[in-house]
Amino acid sequence: MSGIYIHIPFCKQACHYCDFHFSTSMKKKDDMILALAKEIGMRKMETDTEPIETIYFGGGTPSVLTLEEINFLIETVYENYSVSDNPEITLEANPDDLSSEKILELSKSKINRLSIGIQSFFEEDLQIMNRAHNAKEAIKCLQECTRYFDNISLDLIYGIPGMSNEKWKQNIETALSFGIPHISSYALTVEPKTALYKQIQTGKIAAPDDEVAQEHFLILVETLEANEFIHYELSNFAKENFFSKNNSAYWLGTKYIGIGPSAHSYDGVSRSWNISNNSIYIKSITDGILPNEMEILSVADRYNEYIMTGLRTIWGVSFVRIKNEFGADYLIYLQKQVQKFVDDDLVSIENNILKTTKKGKFLTDGIASDLFYLNSE
Repeated sequence: MSGIYIHIPFCKQACHYCDFHFSTSMKKKDDMILALAKEIGMRKMETDTEPIETIYFGGGTPSVLTLEEINFLIETVYENYSVSDNPEITLEANPDDLSSEKILELSKSKINRLSIGIQSFFEEDLQIMNRAHNAKEAIKCLQECTRYFDNISLDLIYGIPGMSNEKWKQNIETALSFGIPHISSYALTVEPKTALYKQIQTGKIAAPDDEVAQEHFLILVETLEANEFIHYELSNFAKENFFSKNNSAYWLGTKYIGIGPSAHSYDGVSRSWNISNNSIYIKSITDGILPNEMEILSVADRYNEYIMTGLRTIWGVSFVRIKNEFGADYLIYLQKQVQKFVDDDLVSIENNILKTTKKGKFLTDGIASDLFYLNSE
C-alpha cells in the first residue's frame, strides 16, 4: 500500500472552472469529519503489509478544516494503519485560509508539505476564475509559508483569456522568487456545467486559445528547466528530491485508498469510487455501508492506463514492462501504432523506453489516446 487520499468536499466559494465534487455549505462539516474517520477505520482490512507512505488531503479546500480536525484525521490513519517512519503528509490549501497563525499551527503538526492554490498573481485573472483569495493574499501567504515549510508546491494556471506571454512570464518569475521547490501548472480547461462554460457560451468571456496555451506551456518548460527544475510529469516540475511522492505513486501504478465522497481507490486490479453526494455518503458510512462502485480492470484497461500515465512522466513507457505485464501482442500493437509519432519526432524510443520529445510534450494526452488498445476483452 502506498498512500491514503482524503477528500474534503467543502469550499468557501465555487471557482468558475472547477468541476470537482464540493459544497459551499459547511453545515455538514462536523458529520463529514466523523464519517471520514469511520471510513478510514472501515477500510483498514484492504491494506497489505506495506506501510502507508503518503497521506494527502485534497478537495475541495482542505485548509477550511481546523487544526484539530486535521490532526484527528491524521491520528485516525495512524491508529488503523502501519505508517512509515517519515511519510509525506500534504495539505492542499488556499491563500485566504493561510493566516500567519494557521501556518504556524500547521508547522507544528504532522503536515510536512503544503500544496497552495495560487493560480495567478494577477487580480484580474483571479476574478475571472472567481478565486476566494486576492493577489496580496497570495504573496503574503507565500512569504509566511516559506518561513516554516521547506516542502511547498504551488499551482499556476495558464491559457487564461487575456493573459499575455509577458504576464505569464511574470507569474512564473514571481513563483520562483520565493524559492518554491515544486510547481504544478495546468492549462485552463472548460468543463461542461461550470460557470466558466456558461460565461463562454453567452459571450461574457472569450474561450481559451489552444495556441496561446501551447506558447505558455513552452515558456513554462523553458523557464523552469533553466532554473534547475525537473519536468518529471506533464504538469509537474520539481527541484531534485522534491517530487510529489503522492502523485508519483499514482503515475507509477501504486495502490492507494481514497477516503470521502467522490474519492477513487486502486488496488492494482480494480478501481472503486465513492458516491459524489455528501448527505448520502454520510448516511451510508454512519450505517456501516461503503457507498462505492467498483470495476475490475481488464488487461486492456490496465495497458491503457499505463500508456497514459507513463507517457506523461519522466520515466516513460517500458517496452519490457509492456511485454511482461500485458503480453507480446500488446507490445507488437504499441510498436506499430507509435511509429507515426516517431516519424514526426513527437516521441522517441531509447533503451526500450518510449517518451515524448520536447516537440510532443504538449500533445501527450492526444498521442496516448491514439496508442490505446481499443478491443475490449
